[in-house]
Amino acid sequence: MPEPFIEFKDVCKSFGNLQVLDRANLSIYQGEITAIIGKSGAGKSVLLKHIIGLLKPDSGHILVRGKPLSKFTKAEWKQFKRSLSYMFQNNALFDSLTIFENIALPLAERTRMSSAEIREKVMFRIEQFELGDVEHKYPSQISGGMQKRVALARAVVTEPDMILFDEPTTGLDPLRKNAVLNMVAHYQREIGFTGVMVSHDIPDVFFISNRVAIIENKKIAFQGTPLELEQCDDEVVWQFIHGQEVLQDQLTGLHSKLELERALKQELERIGKFQEVFSVVLFSVDSLEQIREKVGYIAAQRIFQCIGMSLRENLGTAGYAARFGPEEILTVIPQADSSRAELIIKEITAECSKQDLMKPQSYRKVCMDFAIKAGIVEVRNKMDLEEVISLARKHQKIIAKMECDRKRGPK
Repeated sequence: MPEPFIEFKDVCKSFGNLQVLDRANLSIYQGEITAIIGKSGAGKSVLLKHIIGLLKPDSGHILVRGKPLSKFTKAEWKQFKRSLSYMFQNNALFDSLTIFENIALPLAERTRMSSAEIREKVMFRIEQFELGDVEHKYPSQISGGMQKRVALARAVVTEPDMILFDEPTTGLDPLRKNAVLNMVAHYQREIGFTGVMVSHDIPDVFFISNRVAIIENKKIAFQGTPLELEQCDDEVVWQFIHGQEVLQDQLTGLHSKLELERALKQELERIGKFQEVFSVVLFSVDSLEQIREKVGYIAAQRIFQCIGMSLRENLGTAGYAARFGPEEILTVIPQADSSRAELIIKEITAECSKQDLMKPQSYRKVCMDFAIKAGIVEVRNKMDLEEVISLARKHQKIIAKMECDRKRGPK
């Protein structure tokens, strides 16, 4: 592993009685984009301000290429600051300056270049960022998406080693947000700068990042590649990367997958100690991906919602239910035999069969079949988790279905 370009070592920072960082450790590598994510107020922007010297740690060290910032000479510090650039959350363009003048400002303030040299560099970036039609206009005269391009052009015009992005897509609609993220990724590959991006755009920002750092409870709870992030079992990390799914499951009345797996393991352990019985039910929806593609995401989610809400009403606090796979909901019912599980399935069948989602006339533009299945495992002996899931899938039967008459269309 190469030496980090920027490294936080046991950094602590407080503002009065409010501690924001507590022995935080973070590594940022040259030529990569590192995304820093976390809840509002968790300290993401505080990390950026430490890098550019607006804040100093109460304790701990920030190293640049292995040397603590606190030991930099004035000349070294000046040179380091010149190698940095910053893209602000709200662009921070000057209304009284033209687009050309906004992009030229860092060169005019931080270098001794002649007017001709500055113009050459600025015009190169203007052409690169496709801003030739607006160079003489003012920020208020161009769109928000174009303002983002101007802000990024200004950030790269000094050819920095590192660019810090503080919520660069805040307030943008999905199309403009994606355009900005794509733009950052494109020019990072072309120019090769090191990027540090504070963002709330999960999971979008993961697609352009080489590394991800999660700040939680005043520390860096995780840092690694997006692939390592997806395979991390930590519950805090899981909540971040499955944020949208967590919200959907909460609205559907489901627990998290980690809560469900923990409950299932506990019940399996109790079987060995107390010889109690419990039941596991695996629900699945056939052709769910096809429903998403042909009908829509909302329709697919409503099917899960029907199962989830019915489970919550019938289980109360006595059981656990969670999305176990893209098309599955797994349910653990403590101290219940299969007859109790059968009653719950009957209630869900009756409830879901009444919903519009199971009525062919609700699907005006498509003609397709799908079914809701359920499989019960009554657990009386010690079993492996994988064996329980396998048996539940094997025992699945159709409990509700929607059929389409292809000769007459949906009926």
